[in-house]
Amino acid sequence: MATALHETPSAAIHRQLSHPVVDGDGHWLEPTPVYLEHLREAGGAAAVDRFVKWRQDATRFYDMTPEERQAKRVNRRLWWGAPAKPIDRATSMTPRLLHERLGDFGIDFAMVYPTLCTRFANLGDPDMRRVFMRAYNTMTMELFRPYADRLRPVALIPSHTPDEALEELDFAIGKLGFKGAMFNCNVARPLEGGKGYWIDSLGLDSAYDYDPVWQKFTDLKLAVTTHGGSLGWVNRTSPTSYVANHLGHFAQGNQTACRGLFMGGVTARFPQLRFAFLEGGIGWACTLYTDLIAHWQKRSRAAIQVMDPAKFDAAELGRILEEYGYSHATVEAILKDHVDPHEPYQQQSYLSERDRQGDDFWAVPINSVEDITKLFVERFYFGCEADDPTTAWAFEKSGKPAPRPIFSSDISHFDVPDMTLVLEEAWELVEDGLIDEAAFEQFTFSNAVRLHTAANPDFFKGTAVEAAAAKVAGR
Repeated sequence: MATALHETPSAAIHRQLSHPVVDGDGHWLEPTPVYLEHLREAGGAAAVDRFVKWRQDATRFYDMTPEERQAKRVNRRLWWGAPAKPIDRATSMTPRLLHERLGDFGIDFAMVYPTLCTRFANLGDPDMRRVFMRAYNTMTMELFRPYADRLRPVALIPSHTPDEALEELDFAIGKLGFKGAMFNCNVARPLEGGKGYWIDSLGLDSAYDYDPVWQKFTDLKLAVTTHGGSLGWVNRTSPTSYVANHLGHFAQGNQTACRGLFMGGVTARFPQLRFAFLEGGIGWACTLYTDLIAHWQKRSRAAIQVMDPAKFDAAELGRILEEYGYSHATVEAILKDHVDPHEPYQQQSYLSERDRQGDDFWAVPINSVEDITKLFVERFYFGCEADDPTTAWAFEKSGKPAPRPIFSSDISHFDVPDMTLVLEEAWELVEDGLIDEAAFEQFTFSNAVRLHTAANPDFFKGTAVEAAAAKVAGR
């Protein structure tokens, strides 16, 4: 397959740039027959049978009546999601062709993530989860290894328990030689008794101590990259509209994970570690960052003291209430049992002493807004797709620190109907005056470099962008 006879729009834009383009989140479509060969080798015929049944069960939606779907809240999943152009479908399934066409997309180097196999992270059966991921990792490295100068696939790492994460990190990174890893930072765990579930974001209030895992990522010089969406969560179970379920689901899942990791003090305990939350855009991250500052300013250990119930002047409250029309009897009742409408029938002294040691930021060492910036802005990166105009929010003109976006093509998925137009679509941010060319460089190149070289300065060694990345890492 030769390069396109005519220069593509994305290639034309790339030719004007003074920097390479790094795709922080491309995808491929795993060829199922090839995968099943590796699954058979990893887990035998039984594992293949379980995979086939799992995929067949995924179509049960179409065997149900509309009434059954509504009653059981079986969520409408993705349909017609693969690339429609034969050349793009083939590119999605063939590392060699993807490598050959990358220049037509205006991309110099791409991180490559799974599509179907991202779902393995949510499998409840530990045996299925682990053998399915092991087979994916062996297949993917075998197929992509010859194209390491421009394509870097990531390993799938299970996250339900620290032990299984550590085991697969040793295998995928230590034995197979992966230099990137996808790690789901949200785990749905059943509540006691089996009724309902809760989302463990592996940071604040986790069911396990994940510090050994974060230390392992640090020792291996890896960033933690996650595709943690929220499809199937209780507020995303429309049986009739995939779009209704899909809208904002990556933002919701990523916000849950990011919030838990920050509030759990993970970025404080592991200063070299970097996290990338992919496919959810930057809008939610900008909001979370500003909300963290606002909440710390009002509810930090020091700030909250102004709200101490023991300091409240109940007598003055009674005087004001009587002055403005309440009867003396009503005021007496309020002062006796209802001074705090949130918690009636409790005495002020009890309310004060009960939470005197309370500190919502107990796990995070914050003494200033600058500390929040260091622990959030410097540690987290956010995957933004080419058609997302809110990427510009990260480059607002005040000069204050803001969350860092990384260019994420999402090629091989339904939202990229033509792979050759993805960089051209991202360039519209510049054409529309939303960002300048310096910001575009950060978005499409240097932010991704900083994400991966923070822990590993040699991350891009031997690649097509080695020299340019070294200059960014040196800065």
